[in-house]
Amino acid sequence: MLLAVNSKAQQNTGSPHFRWSQLTALPDKHGFAGSFAGVSNGCLIVAGGANFPDGGAPWTGSKKAWTDKIFVLEKPDGAWKEAGRLSQPLGYGVSIVYNNQLICFGGSNAKGHYKDVFSITYQHGKINIRKLPNLPTTLANSAGALVGNTVYIAGGLISPDDKHAARNLWSIDLAQPADKQTWQILETWPGPERMLSVAGVKNDSFYIFSGAGLTDDGKGSVKRIYLMDAYKYKKGKGWKKLHNMPYATVAAAGPAYYLKHHEKDLFLIFGGDDGKMVEAAGELKDKHPGFTANILGYDVARNSWFDAGKIFTDKKSDSVLNPNNSIWLPVTTTSVLWNGSLIFPGGEVRPAVRTPRVLRATYIPVLNKE
Repeated sequence: MLLAVNSKAQQNTGSPHFRWSQLTALPDKHGFAGSFAGVSNGCLIVAGGANFPDGGAPWTGSKKAWTDKIFVLEKPDGAWKEAGRLSQPLGYGVSIVYNNQLICFGGSNAKGHYKDVFSITYQHGKINIRKLPNLPTTLANSAGALVGNTVYIAGGLISPDDKHAARNLWSIDLAQPADKQTWQILETWPGPERMLSVAGVKNDSFYIFSGAGLTDDGKGSVKRIYLMDAYKYKKGKGWKKLHNMPYATVAAAGPAYYLKHHEKDLFLIFGGDDGKMVEAAGELKDKHPGFTANILGYDVARNSWFDAGKIFTDKKSDSVLNPNNSIWLPVTTTSVLWNGSLIFPGGEVRPAVRTPRVLRATYIPVLNKE
């Protein structure tokens, strides 16, 4: 069902725009954040993640619970089915699609953080899980992307009680025979350590955008530092700092969407936590308005950022998608390319609140003249 397109204001800027719709909701009334997501043999897979099973929140005494369920959607107008289980409940790792398999890197559950790497393949109605070389150490809340045949993993959190985020860049060449695949420890970006960044890929270069650092607030708690820096890495040439972002996009759906629009090379970052509500979140609790619905664009050639519009700017469609008047686009979810569209499955729409809804954005390369 077609629900909305971006506003005329966005059209006039020459920004890319999208047709927005929803796929069938995930078969859980609360939904999950931090799920692994990808495509295998033409089918959409969403695995693991976490929620508050009673619909509560930390301030109501509820406890977060991770799932091991693997859901599969075989076609866009179909229904989800539970096709298998992970070896244990897990979420908040990195998802990569490679050679008809969803590869999952690291993650966490109630017991801690993990260094496990495994692939999920779906074929003939069955799930197959295969073990791959472990990460160099435990890691969750990191960013990663595939450059050619090489996976890059950047930043994250080594253990749940760490007071500082990680500063790491690792790579592994998936084109190598399985018994020869090893992790390489690479030089890190020339900026603060971070977690919950957004990765990006253009040609043979790997990008990281935003993220959050951690610092001790002096009161026995750890406070997030919202970062607005961005970097490009190219093998053999190292890191290059990019122009600072206008605001943070912590935990935005990743990786960032790269496209060529009107001969321009662009990255688009959908939503994220900009940190503007972080101080008030504890007081607002259930009245938190939700995370940003902005789409932030980056022009590669100009090394500049621009406003690329919003998600669901139309009031009528907003009433359909946001019955509780909460910002729709979630954080801590994965952006997946499937059947020519970007898919955002589940995620967190405001602190502690997940969604089972699955958002679809289809890029419109040429607009009809009005």
